[in-house]
Amino acid sequence: MPLGEAWLDQALAGGLRADGLHEFHAADRIDSVAALGFALLVARLRQDLDGRPLIWARQDDAVGRPYGPGLVELGLDPDAVTLLMLQDGKALLRAGLDCVRDGAAAVVLLELHGRQPLLDLTATRRLALAGAASATMVLLARSQAPPVPSAAHTRWQVAAAPSLPLPAEAPGHPAFALTLLRRRGGGEGLSITLEWNRDTVSFREAAPLPRAVPAVAAGGTDDRLRQGTG
Repeated sequence: MPLGEAWLDQALAGGLRADGLHEFHAADRIDSVAALGFALLVARLRQDLDGRPLIWARQDDAVGRPYGPGLVELGLDPDAVTLLMLQDGKALLRAGLDCVRDGAAAVVLLELHGRQPLLDLTATRRLALAGAASATMVLLARSQAPPVPSAAHTRWQVAAAPSLPLPAEAPGHPAFALTLLRRRGGGEGLSITLEWNRDTVSFREAAPLPRAVPAVAAGGTDDRLRQGTG
């Protein structure tokens, strides 16, 4: 599945594996929404090619709640998203695996915060094998936890990046600083800042910021996802 930036897709041998397992780790605690936002946009790309809905699983104690108008601003259709709220990490992983095996969704996104002892090599191997069997992409959005050994096809570090303001100083396109931490087949260490264009439903490499232009962190991604949070 291509991301839209030609040289990056070439470096990834065409893009991300469409039926694979991919991890997105927040670079810092403040980047948790950036990691989640990037995972959601990858899911949007997969939906555009596949047509099946997105299943998004998160814990009851997760910070904030999804905000429909904000999702629309990012280019996601809330009607094509099934949200699961689970009691804890164990219930989330169990429900997530069942969803992947079922094959009703194009993407199953598991949002996980903090250390998850049950998310080990065996658990991720089950998710990867189930995704391959059902042609389902599996995404893990992680924050406040170090990477651990897993069967993921790719693992990325994600941070919010500055973006160019639009005319009239409107918030710019969401931008993400990415580092490839692991990939089957090599390529670790690759770094790029991508900008999301909801109109073309694709990423592109972000242009350098002119020194005189003030930065708008991540194009307002945090605000779009966290509105409605108490």
